[in-house]
Amino acid sequence: MTDGLQTALLSVAQMTEADRAAVAAGTPGSQLMLNAGNAVVREIMRRWPPRAVTVLCGPGNNGGDGFVVAVALAQAGWPVRVALLGDRENLRGDARFHAARWSGGVEAVTPAAIDGAALVVDALFGSGLRRALDSSVVATLRAVAQRELPLVAVDVPSGVMGDTGENVGAAPATCTVTFARKKRGHALLPGRELCGDIVVADIGIPEAALESLSIDCWENDPALWRALLPRAKSSGNKYTRGHALLCGGYPMTGAARMAARAAARVGAGLTTIAVPDVAWSVYASALTSIMVQPLGPDGGLARLLSDSRYTAFLIGPGVGVSDATRENALALLRTARPVLLDADAISVFASRAAELKQAIRGPCVMTPHEGEFARVFDISGDKLNRARAAARQSGAIIVLKGADSVVAAPDGRAIINTNAPASLATAGSGDVLGGLILGLLAQGMDPYPAAAAGVWMHSAAAAAFGPGLLAEDLPDLVPAVLRALEHE
Repeated sequence: MTDGLQTALLSVAQMTEADRAAVAAGTPGSQLMLNAGNAVVREIMRRWPPRAVTVLCGPGNNGGDGFVVAVALAQAGWPVRVALLGDRENLRGDARFHAARWSGGVEAVTPAAIDGAALVVDALFGSGLRRALDSSVVATLRAVAQRELPLVAVDVPSGVMGDTGENVGAAPATCTVTFARKKRGHALLPGRELCGDIVVADIGIPEAALESLSIDCWENDPALWRALLPRAKSSGNKYTRGHALLCGGYPMTGAARMAARAAARVGAGLTTIAVPDVAWSVYASALTSIMVQPLGPDGGLARLLSDSRYTAFLIGPGVGVSDATRENALALLRTARPVLLDADAISVFASRAAELKQAIRGPCVMTPHEGEFARVFDISGDKLNRARAAARQSGAIIVLKGADSVVAAPDGRAIINTNAPASLATAGSGDVLGGLILGLLAQGMDPYPAAAAGVWMHSAAAAAFGPGLLAEDLPDLVPAVLRALEHE
């Protein structure tokens, strides 16, 4: 995968380190603060004509950015009020310097401070917030939301934790202006929804300062994995494009069928579903380009697994939570070929995380939703760290699904997906995702970029369709996504 510096999601500590490196390289902190505040002003002036503004300033550097905003807007003729949390005399460093440039009055942060305002600038706390919000701040931000005032947040909406996206009282922003790179809280929910439009401004932090950071988290983007996507060759054939094998269930047959069609659409040369004898006619009558193999009275899976032409496996959609499912999953894992565990094939390992880890011998991807995750992994904390811990514990690539799906690798790398539309919250969409990742694995793509690519394409296909989406629509939307990726 590429180094992905442009799509890097910084931790709060990494952003602090980048700031320090910029100062050490010769850019004064006061200049960085001036650049940050002016970037906010440019975005405000781009969006709105002059109007009454209240700038809410905090006691730290975020508040200093706010004073820069207040000075610049007032100089441009906008009516500006400033409310400060704490005393002006207690400001330190660069924030104190820029506060001294403000010649107007300063009032307390209370709901009264936004009376008459047509726009509010939230410069109370940046991404480094580590505590609960003061009661006066909560009351003021609640008043902003109740009055439905447009809000511009500096760095993050105050109350959104920069590393986790947790909300401890933020008001929804119309737009958020952050600096150098997005932070993790801009991508994780609920923080992402509270940010509104996110604008990343260059404030003069040199690229060398960012390149020196140990980046381990990115926003999902084709730039990370497009070059690794399997490409069909005129000299190839269906077998060189890989053979995907799925375990189909009964009586729940739709899930595996949708997954199989997704695997084929994303490029697997052959796709086969292995099904119980009783279900063969159901599958065979519904599928044409997908092959259906009856397992026979003895199970028959071992016979199929002895065929080395199968290049990747999927088990889970519609197979049921049973001892047979667990045994079949273990049999797939023993091949040491790429295996994707989804749905019921994850739930069968409830409270058996150690057994699962021991069974994983080759490339493995697991795609749990929150409920399935909790059944297997006794891990608490925010979504990003839980996914990372599960990947480290299991040795598998973990796709912790949701509107902010996290793709985590055992070595700590993680990708957060941000392009999923709300329409994906429909029955069967996760089965299609499993099929997409399976199809990429079958073609030889490494599991970490395959999982990231599958998640992104799944979301892009849904977004292209729009309202009224059914999961069964998704496989047929994949070719258009692939064409677009080829031409970008």
